Amino acid sequence: MSDRFWDEVAPLQAAGRLEEGTMFGFRCVRAGKAFVAMPGHESDGMVVKLPAQRVTALIDSGRGVAVAPAGKVFKEWVEIAATEDWRPYVEEALDFAGG
Repeated sequence: MSDRFWDEVAPLQAAGRLEEGTMFGFRCVRAGKAFVAMPGHESDGMVVKLPAQRVTALIDSGRGVAVAPAGKVFKEWVEIAATEDWRPYVEEALDFAGG
């Protein structure tokens, strides 16, 4: 399920802009100490960290889905469907993380 995610972030890892880490026991990528993105856990989507207003806008537009593990909505995380071009979202998440 996550092969596409790792293929997408590989060039950014090779360039030193992202590094692999873990969050809640799942593999993810981060910029320094800031979490940036991870593969979807129950879908082939990608989960990215963006400003809360941007997350709301993506959900309202239908291009994103709320991330709510164990029923708690994470205001700065949104899942982007596999049908979308992920690169702009990863770049946006990197900007948000200060990377």
